[in-house]
Amino acid sequence: MRRALTLVLATACGLTVANLYYSQPLLDLIAHAFGVSQGAAAMIVTFTQAGYALGLLFLLPLGDLIENRKLSTRLLAGTAVSLLLAAVCPAYPIFLIISVLVGLTSVVAQILVPLAAHLAPPEQRGAFVGKVMSGLILGILLARTVSSFVADLWGWRAIYFVSAGLMVVLALVLRRMLPQRAPDHTAGYGSLLRSLVTLVRDEPVLRRRALCQATMFAAFSAFWTAIAYELIGEHGFGQAQIAIFALVGAGGAAAAPLGGKLADRGYGALVMGGALLLGTLTLVLAAVGHRSVVLLALAGVLLDFAVQIHQVSSQQEIYALRADARARINTVFMTTVFTGGAISSALTGALHDRWGWTGACVLGAAFPLIGLVIWALGRFSATPAAVEPERVPAQ
Repeated sequence: MRRALTLVLATACGLTVANLYYSQPLLDLIAHAFGVSQGAAAMIVTFTQAGYALGLLFLLPLGDLIENRKLSTRLLAGTAVSLLLAAVCPAYPIFLIISVLVGLTSVVAQILVPLAAHLAPPEQRGAFVGKVMSGLILGILLARTVSSFVADLWGWRAIYFVSAGLMVVLALVLRRMLPQRAPDHTAGYGSLLRSLVTLVRDEPVLRRRALCQATMFAAFSAFWTAIAYELIGEHGFGQAQIAIFALVGAGGAAAAPLGGKLADRGYGALVMGGALLLGTLTLVLAAVGHRSVVLLALAGVLLDFAVQIHQVSSQQEIYALRADARARINTVFMTTVFTGGAISSALTGALHDRWGWTGACVLGAAFPLIGLVIWALGRFSATPAAVEPERVPAQ
């Protein structure tokens, strides 16, 4: 992979996935603009993530059927239109529907990550995927900072105009830079979707990794959905201060290349177990240390680090299962992950309305504990080949 192409893939992943997170620090502003409660405003995150999960389920498998460059650029055009509609939307119920469309069309990042795996040498796949994932992770972590700064300058709607323009530019760049890749699958879309069930049934490693990452992302969603309310209510933060706080999570991007390298060396399973434990401990820290902005920031860094290192280690493992079905493997993995995130953000809004920040943190801490149980059961019951598939060459 040329360095320029690696940079393009990483940037494209970051810019597209950021669309899912722009709203998180703006929920208080959006609630006031539409005259709804904080719990209702939190549903914006849920609807966006639910749309993304639908896109992962029904659009991402097309990466094994349709030429990847054509698929990516067409989806980006749909994302640009959805973002423009969000920017001018006059009513909250309509905004929720448009949020689903934004999430649905933003799956381009998950088309490009398996493409990076295809282009990488097998012995360096984890490292290459980690580099591309670092761009995606920076998009996730910096989206909140960017949207807060833009909202502070021009209002909360401005970020949707800005991102729509970026999607158009990105479509043009990808059309020029991406190599053409015609997938091997030719049996049709219906067969493609049916094969997802087969993958879930036949690949226990995929099931476990997807469920564990879903619990990690659920903890991530609980923390970042509720944190703006805590910073505003407990610490009197404005949008510019929230933007600066959100920057602390960017340190978690360092976990992506590190996770890939450790997985390439055979330490993936241990890394994942440690990340799950760290995820629970950071939410406990956030709950007991909520009166200190420093402790909240530390919890944010550690949580993001744990989530990202777990994800990259998991992806290195599952992409080695079936070289001919990486888009569909990614479909199963990421659909499960974002379903967990959508459920968590919906529960977080309800629990925060009733029990405040403590309720959100207790919910967040419980999810990785469930994942740790799944990890332990798989670790001690699976065969050695299933535990460390990264040592097995892709078929």
